[in-house]
Amino acid sequence: MNSRGGGLVRIAVSNSADAPLYEQVAEQIKVAVLAGELADGDALPSVRALARDLRISVITTTRAYAELEAEGFITTVPGKGAYVLPVDTALVREQLLRRVEDALGAAADAARLAGVDRDGLVEMLDVVLAEADGARR
Repeated sequence: MNSRGGGLVRIAVSNSADAPLYEQVAEQIKVAVLAGELADGDALPSVRALARDLRISVITTTRAYAELEAEGFITTVPGKGAYVLPVDTALVREQLLRRVEDALGAAADAARLAGVDRDGLVEMLDVVLAEADGARR
């Protein structure tokens, strides 16, 4: 995906992934915006062009763009296309914190069912964090 003023952003989708295709597309565009690969005002490909490039339906790309617009990452100008909006870092941070809390809540529930105590759960979190740190290097 090319953008005006930004770099090339690669999007890859997989039918075998757990997330629906529209979520995969939206998530990868969000990551590109947050990483600065796409900046305020950068143009996104048209819904049809992105669908063609990814070999997915126009309905899927339309839903991805609708999600991004609802979350404040892009705006769609009828007849002109979709553009990246300035990122409200406080809002984005709050959304990310909410996702972390949800994931930790789900992990705590699963640990409870598996009979894992607090110390075991903390130990598992330490391992996950260490693996994530190693993967970034």
